[in-house]
Amino acid sequence: MLIGRGEQLAALREVVVRRPSVVLLEGEAGVGKSRLVSELLAGDLGAVLPLAGYCRQVGEPFSYGALLEALRGIGPRLAPQRDLNPVIGALAPLLPEIAAELPAPLPPIGDPRAERHRLFRAVRELLAALGPVLLVIEDLHWSDDGTRQLLRFLAGEPPATLSMVLTYRREDLHGGSPLGAEFRSAAGGLLAVLEIEPLDVDGVRGLTEAILGAKRVSAEFAALLHERTAGIPFVVEETLRALRDPEGAVHAGSARAQRLLDAVKVPVLLRDAMADRLATLPAAAVRLIEAAAVLGTPSPADLLGEVGDVPEDQVRAALTHAVDGHVLHEVEGLRYGFRHMLARQAVYDTISAPERAALHGRAVDALQRVEPKPLVQLAEHSERAGRTADWLAYGEAAADRATDSRDAATATTLLQRLLAAPVLPADVVDRLAIKLGRVANTGLDQHDATATLERLLTDPRLSASARGEVRMHRAFLLLRRIGHIQEGRAELERAIDELESRPDLAARAAAALAIPSNGTVLPDVFRRWRDFARAHRETSTGQLRIYLLASEVPSALYHGRLAWLDEVPEHVDDPGDRPHLARLKCNVADACVWLGNLDVGARFLRDGLRLAHESNAAFLVSTGRTTEARLDWITGRWEGLAERATGLLEEYRDVTSMTSELELVLGWLAAARGDWTAADEHFGRTGAHDPDDAIVPVAISGIAGLASILLEREKAAEAAAAVDRGLTAVRKTDIWPWIGLLTPVAVTAYSATGRTAAAERLVDEVSEGIADRDAPAVLAALAESRGMLAEARGEPVDAVGHFREAAARYEAVPAPYFAAIARHHEATVVLPSDPEKAVELLTEVAGTFEALGAAKDAARCRHALHTLGSAKPARRGRRGYGRDLSPRELQIARMVADGQTNREIAEKLVLSPRTVEQHVARLFRKLGINSRAELHLDRLR
Repeated sequence: MLIGRGEQLAALREVVVRRPSVVLLEGEAGVGKSRLVSELLAGDLGAVLPLAGYCRQVGEPFSYGALLEALRGIGPRLAPQRDLNPVIGALAPLLPEIAAELPAPLPPIGDPRAERHRLFRAVRELLAALGPVLLVIEDLHWSDDGTRQLLRFLAGEPPATLSMVLTYRREDLHGGSPLGAEFRSAAGGLLAVLEIEPLDVDGVRGLTEAILGAKRVSAEFAALLHERTAGIPFVVEETLRALRDPEGAVHAGSARAQRLLDAVKVPVLLRDAMADRLATLPAAAVRLIEAAAVLGTPSPADLLGEVGDVPEDQVRAALTHAVDGHVLHEVEGLRYGFRHMLARQAVYDTISAPERAALHGRAVDALQRVEPKPLVQLAEHSERAGRTADWLAYGEAAADRATDSRDAATATTLLQRLLAAPVLPADVVDRLAIKLGRVANTGLDQHDATATLERLLTDPRLSASARGEVRMHRAFLLLRRIGHIQEGRAELERAIDELESRPDLAARAAAALAIPSNGTVLPDVFRRWRDFARAHRETSTGQLRIYLLASEVPSALYHGRLAWLDEVPEHVDDPGDRPHLARLKCNVADACVWLGNLDVGARFLRDGLRLAHESNAAFLVSTGRTTEARLDWITGRWEGLAERATGLLEEYRDVTSMTSELELVLGWLAAARGDWTAADEHFGRTGAHDPDDAIVPVAISGIAGLASILLEREKAAEAAAAVDRGLTAVRKTDIWPWIGLLTPVAVTAYSATGRTAAAERLVDEVSEGIADRDAPAVLAALAESRGMLAEARGEPVDAVGHFREAAARYEAVPAPYFAAIARHHEATVVLPSDPEKAVELLTEVAGTFEALGAAKDAARCRHALHTLGSAKPARRGRRGYGRDLSPRELQIARMVADGQTNREIAEKLVLSPRTVEQHVARLFRKLGINSRAELHLDRLR
C-alpha cells in the first residue's frame, strides 16, 4: 500500500502518458522515490513497454550500464520487427543477449566521438522501434558520465513514443542538474520536476498502521516518530523494525512512546551511510558534527565551535564542509542540526566514551553562560559528563521550572531519573519523591510514575514522615485506572494511618475515599470517610477547603442535597486557588450531568474548563472535556462527536477513568447507528464487566448499553444477567440516580425472560430510591419504564400517558434521542386504535432520529411507516380525507381559531411544535387560506 503519495503518483502518471516527456524525480535517500516508481510500473500501462535500469554505487562504473540493463530484456518485443534501422547494430556488441534480433554489428569508425554519437543514435532508434516506451533510470546521482550524456541526448531529441523517469538525490549530485548544466529539453517535449517530500505526521501515522497492521496509532506516537525520522519512509520503516513492543508503543502516550523510541538503535544501513559521509570530511568538520550530535538541538556556529573545540577562524570553513556534505542542515535561522534524530544518534554512537564525556563537559561550560539557563539541557549534559553534583542541582531546578509551567511530563521524567541515582541522601529522596507524587497527579501519562512511587515505598532512604504522602499520591494515580481503583482505595486507607501527623493530607485522602463513584462504596464506608473529610473542611480555609469541597459537593448532589451548590464559590482571588476551583466546578458539572440537570451542569462546566485552561492543568481539562462529550451526546449535539471523542480517547489513553467515559459515548453513538460490533467493543471498555473496580455510573451505563445490544440480538437471558450486575452495583452504593438508562433496559430484559414481577418491583424500588433526590434523567426513564409495564399488562391508555410523560421529561432535560424513543413507544401502543396518530408520531420520530444520525432507529421507523402504509387500507378499509380535515387537523384548527399559539397547542396535545406547524400548514392548504386571521370557527362547523 502506498501511503501519503497519492497526489505524487497521480502527477507522475499524468506526465508519463504525454509522450515525449521527461520526469526528474527528486528526493533525499529513503524518501520513497523507488516505491513511487514501483507503484507506477505496477499499474495499468496499457500497450506501453516498461524498461528499468539502475545506476550502481561502485568503484568503477560501467559506461551506459543502466541503459544497457534496461534494454537487455527486450528480445521478445523485437522478434516480430522488420527493417530495423541499421545503426541499431552498433548496440549488438554491448547487448549479446539480444544480438540475434538486432541488425548486424557495424564496423569501427576510428573516431571515439563519432562512435559515441552513433551509439546514442542507435539507442534512440531502438527505443523508437519499440513503440510506446516508459524508460525508468534509478539513482542517477551514481551514474557515470557516459550514462548522463546518453540520457541528455535522449531527453533533448527523444522519440515521439518515449517517456522517461529519472530518479536522483540532489544532495549526492556532483553538479547542479542531474543531466548536467548543458541539458535543454526538446522543443515540444514535456519536462517535469517532481520533488518527493518526506511524509507529514498523518502520513507517518498511516505508514505505521500499514506496516504494523495496527488499527489505531496514537497521535502522540505518530508525532514523536515523525520528529525522530523527519517523515522519511525508509527511516520510519527501519525504526519500527527495531522497535520493541511496537503494539504497546503505538498506543502509548507521549512519555512512554518517547522512552520506547529513544531505546531504538540506529539501523545498520543508516549508521554505515553516516560513517561513509563522515569519512570524506575534514577533521574540523567532523568535530563540529560531533558537537552537534552531543548538543542534540539546533545550535549556532559559535556554540558548535566551542563545544567541538574548533578554533574560531576555522569554524566557518568546517561548517561549510559539514553542510555541503549533507550531514548538518540549517534547521532554523543560522542554527544547525541533523535532518532527523536517528542521523544525530548515528554520529553520537561513533564518538568514543571519553571524548563524549569531554564534549558534554564543554557543553555544560558553554551553556552555563546562557540566560535564561537551559536547565534541562544543563542537567542532561551534566549527567553524561559525570558531574553528579551539577546533575542533581540542575535536574531538580529543571523539574521545578517544568512544574511551575505545568509541564508535568518533563518534570516527571526528570524527577524519576534523579530518584534513580544511587547517591541521593535520604532528605533529597524525601523531597524529590514528594515532588514526583504531586506533579504526576497534574499530568496525563504517568504509568511509570506509579511504578516509581511504588518502588520508593520500599526504599529504606524514604522517611516514615514522607511515606504516607508518597503512598497517597500513588493511590491517586491508581484511582485513574480502571481495574486498579480498589487497590488505590486500599492504599489511601493505609496512607491515612501513616499521615497521622499531617491532618491536612489525611483529609485529602479521606475526601478521595468519600467519592462514591470511585469503585462501589458501601454507604456506611462512604459516610465514615465523608464525615472524616467534612470535619477538616469545616475548620479549613483557602485551597484545602476548596479541595475538600470538590469531593463533598458532588456527593451531596447525588444524595439529593442541591443546596450544596451554594457552597461553590463563583471565583477566587489567589491564582493558586484556581486549579482547585476548576476541579470543584468540573466535578459539580459531572454530577449535574449524571443527574440530568444539564443547564446547571453546563454552566459549571464552562467555568470549570475556563479555569482549568487558564491554570494549564492538563488533568483537569481532561475531566471537563470528557464531561462535555457526554453532555453533547445527551443533548443530541452528535455532529462530529464521534471524531472528537475518538481524538480525546487517544489523547487521554493512559487515564482509563477518562477513557471509559469516552468509550461510553462512542458505544451509544455506535448503537444508535446500528453498529453492534463497535458498540459492544466500546461498552466493554467502560468497566461494565466489573463495576466494583471502575467509575460506577459509567460502568452502569455501559451495562445498559451491553444489555441493549444483547436484547437486539435476542439474547434476553444474557441481557438480564448483565442487568443484574448493574443493579447489584446500584443497590450496593444506594445511589439510585446512577441507574438512569438501565431502568428501561432492565424492564425490557426482565419482561422478555418472564420476570415481570421483578420488573414491577424494580420500578417501585427505583421510585423509592430517588424519592427525595433531584434526578430528572431517572424520572424520565422511570416514566418510560412504567409505560412499558402498562403496555405489557394490556393497559394502552396508561401506557400512552406514561410514554408522553417520559417524552416530555426527556425533552425538558433535554435528551432528544431518548424523547424520540419514548414517542416511538407511544406510536406502537396507539397503532391499533389510531393508525393516523401512529403515522404522525412515527413520521416525527423518524425525522428526529435522522437529524441526530441515529440510522438504526430511523430505519426502524421508516420500515414501520412503510408497513403501516401498505397494510392500513386492507386492514382498516379506511378512506383518505382528501380536501377534508382529519379529526386531528380539525382539533388543531379550532385551537388556532381560538388564538392559541403553536407552542401552546403542542403542550396541550403533547406534540412537538414542529409537528403542530406541519398540521397547521396542511390545514391552511386544505382550507385555501394564508394566515390565522382568515381562519374562522364558522368554516369548521
